[in-house]
Amino acid sequence: MQAISVSQLNSYIRNIFDAEELLHNIDVVGEVFGVSLSRGVIYFSLKDENATLPCVCFNSSFINLLQEGSSVILTGSPNFYVKGGRLNFNVTKVAAAGLGKLYEEFLKMKEKLEKEGLFDFDHKKPMPSNIRRIGVITSKEGAVLQDIKNVAWRRNPSVDLVLYSTKVQGKDAEKEIAHAIEVMGEYENIDVIVVARGGGSLEDLNAYNTEVVARAAYNCQKPIVSAVGHETDFTIIDFVSDLRAPTPSAAAELLTINASEKREEALRLIQKFRRTMSNYFENAYEQFTRYKDSLPIALERIILKENNAFEKRLNRFRVLAKNFLQEREYSLGLTHNSLEKLNPLAILSQGYARVEQGGKVVKQKNELSADKNLQILFSDGKVEAKIVKEEK
Repeated sequence: MQAISVSQLNSYIRNIFDAEELLHNIDVVGEVFGVSLSRGVIYFSLKDENATLPCVCFNSSFINLLQEGSSVILTGSPNFYVKGGRLNFNVTKVAAAGLGKLYEEFLKMKEKLEKEGLFDFDHKKPMPSNIRRIGVITSKEGAVLQDIKNVAWRRNPSVDLVLYSTKVQGKDAEKEIAHAIEVMGEYENIDVIVVARGGGSLEDLNAYNTEVVARAAYNCQKPIVSAVGHETDFTIIDFVSDLRAPTPSAAAELLTINASEKREEALRLIQKFRRTMSNYFENAYEQFTRYKDSLPIALERIILKENNAFEKRLNRFRVLAKNFLQEREYSLGLTHNSLEKLNPLAILSQGYARVEQGGKVVKQKNELSADKNLQILFSDGKVEAKIVKEEK
């Protein structure tokens, strides 16, 4: 049998699908995952417990019905793409068929843990102010680790990253993640822990919606940042963790200080300080110059003011001293006059004399002794006399 080309085979397969009327405009029910929108075309997959069907929808208005984890009924036809050798289900209509099983389990687990208080804000630990070492729990094979390294070391080359590699999906992935959180939580040299993985369907992220991972995060002694999936993805660990980052790269950015920005800020502060000090010294020098120039005038004014005050005080002193001396002179005059009146010499000058005998003043005649001489005091001198005759 002659070999046929790939194009011929793919075209033959497509013709089989096109010719089968039973496959035209059929309804298919399943759970939506892996939704993306590009240039108005919606790409996603539909799955049940045993199989997956890639789908494409050219009507972007159905995007609200095609939410991650939702259960829908799709109307359309299978189409085999010849060039790519790929089967797609071309969707023409979308109808809601209730929540998918995984999403229902997610909501039940969320409600249970929320009632137990695992999401309470009071339990949230603050992020350290100075983060030097970050523990990362993710797969060493994925692009997530590279994204975290690139962002963290670009912003701050001195920060350390410690990896605990785990599965991010599949069998027993939740056990590995929970164990990694327990180990990292007891490692003293870790400042903060990032639990990270890339985006995916609800099924891909299911390990992070498990109770074992949620309780490990809740009981961890270190601050935990969840960075699971894309910005629109929410998992149970997002509600339990101390901080949620929309992406792994965003987590690295949140936990690192931009060293170049800090250096630039420090340089700006130094320049500002230099300008401030320069202005301060310039103003101080100008003030000093003004004070220096005005000092002689100020001193002259001060001296003149003090001299005037001194002259006033001196004149007042002179007046007070003059009044004082006049008062004392008048008082002395009065005293002198009084003393003059009491002066015995003044009395004697009026013709009176003072008689003494034996050094005693004789006031009466019977006090005299005839055998003793008398001393008679005049205003201009003294004479000695003798009693010659006595008369009554």
